[in-house]
Amino acid sequence: MYNLVYISTAIKLMNEDELGEILVASRDNNFANDVTGLLLYSEGTFIQVLEGEQENVEKIYSKILKDLRHKNAIELATGNIAERNFPGWAMGFSSVNSEVLKEFKGYIDPSDNHFLKSANVSEAVSILKGFAESNGMS
Repeated sequence: MYNLVYISTAIKLMNEDELGEILVASRDNNFANDVTGLLLYSEGTFIQVLEGEQENVEKIYSKILKDLRHKNAIELATGNIAERNFPGWAMGFSSVNSEVLKEFKGYIDPSDNHFLKSANVSEAVSILKGFAESNGMS
């Protein structure tokens, strides 16, 4: 089992319909490739965890990189994992504003270069999993 965590910037602020389109396509693609994960959107920034067999995760990520609705994708962490952190989730999703993000333990500031340089798979995923749990997503 393998996972990949990345952050990217939307080319424009997304409305609910646009985010819904992304979510439907993500869930369909992920389900077809046995990939699970979490997608978090906040004021123009995406943070996503993908998990599954490495070949499938890389296939999905390759498609994501070609999506013109975002830019500047940066891999925060990649690596092998013992088990899925988001089992049964073709794609968990939440759209929140930065004030909500600042309230949860392990807040990620996308502009914090120190976090981007020091992140590892377990730290990044544990922060996102904590967000999902504290917001009733799991």
